[in-house]
Amino acid sequence: MKLITEFRDSSRDVKLLWGSVFLRLLSYGITNQVLTLFLNAIQMSESQIGWFMSLTLVGDVVCSYILTWYADVWGRRTVLVYGSVMMLLSGLVFSFSTNFYWLLIFAIFGVISPSSDEVGPFKSIEEAMLAHLTPHNKRPEIYAIHALMGTSGGALGAIMCGTFLHMIQKLKWVHTDLESYQAVFLLYALIAVGKVIIMLCLSGQTELDMHHHEPQTNEEEQPLIQRSPEPKSGGLSPETKSILAKLLVIFMLDSLGYGFMTSGWVIYYYAKYFMMGSMALGTLFFCNQIVSALSSIPSSFIARHMGPVKAMVSVQAPSAIFFMSIPLAGHHLAISILFLVLYAATTAMDVTPRQILLTNIIRPQDLTKVMGTVNIGKTMARCVGPIFTGMLAQKDHLALCYVISGSLVLAADCVLAFWFFKFDGKIKRQIS
Repeated sequence: MKLITEFRDSSRDVKLLWGSVFLRLLSYGITNQVLTLFLNAIQMSESQIGWFMSLTLVGDVVCSYILTWYADVWGRRTVLVYGSVMMLLSGLVFSFSTNFYWLLIFAIFGVISPSSDEVGPFKSIEEAMLAHLTPHNKRPEIYAIHALMGTSGGALGAIMCGTFLHMIQKLKWVHTDLESYQAVFLLYALIAVGKVIIMLCLSGQTELDMHHHEPQTNEEEQPLIQRSPEPKSGGLSPETKSILAKLLVIFMLDSLGYGFMTSGWVIYYYAKYFMMGSMALGTLFFCNQIVSALSSIPSSFIARHMGPVKAMVSVQAPSAIFFMSIPLAGHHLAISILFLVLYAATTAMDVTPRQILLTNIIRPQDLTKVMGTVNIGKTMARCVGPIFTGMLAQKDHLALCYVISGSLVLAADCVLAFWFFKFDGKIKRQIS
């Protein structure tokens, strides 16, 4: 199987980056189970929780913009080490403080994920590193393994959190739910130490200046918008800016929808509507993440044979419909879980096609900045939803957020198909 071959033959740096995304999503999966419950335990209302999450994402936008835009100047490894240290500090503050302002400061300027999704500068820089370390025809498998490692980490984090909470409560190492949640953030800080070590082990091959002047062997391997002269002052070429504007519209619309019902709010929904305990929630979302992880395996095959744009649309549309159907189950837990699992089985299949699309239409010199800008735009769009989700949850209308979320994702798919179907043919030839 080609995935196994690429896993075995990949370079040390690529494997370290896979280890990095595994640990990062493991830590996000752990804290995702308790963040909303932790904030609720320190007497924050649902509306305040929504504002807290939005402000956290606003801070992430500002910090990530600066770090990703200048990562190639300051050094990619340096920026990733800094981000990992901020993960460590954020975990320690959430472990030992309940002061609203300290929590907000370290949520904004540190690295705390309010949704188990990617935050901080890591995703953009690591994906740019993988692109520069990997030839075009191997990227589908490399990115599929990268996605698999991330979703597997998130799955393990979910079950680890539930098991860890159950164990420390049963052994009476903690006396309140709040102390249990703080212990989880301490575990988050310990995992961040592993992240720091991995970042320090990366070689100089991951830096842009090691790849900037590499020749392309033929026209088919050229990025689709590479032919412009080198822009001055480290800016983006006009063609790159044109593509970037379209990418921002699509991915920000998609993330706007996702922000209305992040995984943190989904956990809150099941905890409140179905009265599920920590162990049950951990098991449910572990199984959900495992399904999601397994679905990333065929994503490289789908992208290679359909083209990245057709692949994205064909999996995102049913995924959005399944997500919108979750509240239609009412208080029938089994039916609700069925729709949740169907959503998980399709939602991760677009990760590899999306990475292939971005890394094949953008010049290598612009890649870190473009991917950083796209991810920052996505985070900025996600800032909006939690505010309204908190307000709707306080009025007992949390279920409505599922419908809003799915509708916006479907709209993003329509725009994606309209603007980018034309790229599929050449990208298929590049990655074949």
